[in-house]
Amino acid sequence: MATHAPVCDFGWKAPDFDLPATDGRRYRLADIAGPRGTLVMFICNHCPYVLRALDGIIDEARALAALGIGVAAICSNDATAYPDDGFEPMRAMAETRGFPFPYLHDADQTVARAWGAACTPDFFGLNADGALQYRGRLTAPDGRRELFEAMRQIAETGEGPREQVPSMGCSIKWKAA
Repeated sequence: MATHAPVCDFGWKAPDFDLPATDGRRYRLADIAGPRGTLVMFICNHCPYVLRALDGIIDEARALAALGIGVAAICSNDATAYPDDGFEPMRAMAETRGFPFPYLHDADQTVARAWGAACTPDFFGLNADGALQYRGRLTAPDGRRELFEAMRQIAETGEGPREQVPSMGCSIKWKAA
């Protein structure tokens, strides 16, 4: 079921995490933070919205790294109900697609809950101080690079654009309570 991410809560401070990645390391937020900002994306392996956008996500991650923006992706979906989102399929996708960013596994979903992740993809653009400045979409229907432009503005000014269109995608697949 498609859902939208909430609008940006400017200045919200991103909580730390400590998660395993498909490259065999563990990462905290500080490990991925760039000197000019950070992009944390909630994605997964099976969502058609993510799969359609994946080439663009990879391209933008490379372009953002060149601007001093650190990038990471987190998969928080229930891997029991959605085995394609399990750690081994994540590892295979990251390797096959050549992810230029760590792909982290939030198996217990505590990070997704703490961050308020709503859908895949869900983009959280932070400034150099770790304050939220972007919660929009990857691209506009006309192809304009909204995420890249917003993150470039954040890198240059510390503030994101005030007008943002929330990302839309599949809902996070939450574990049964």
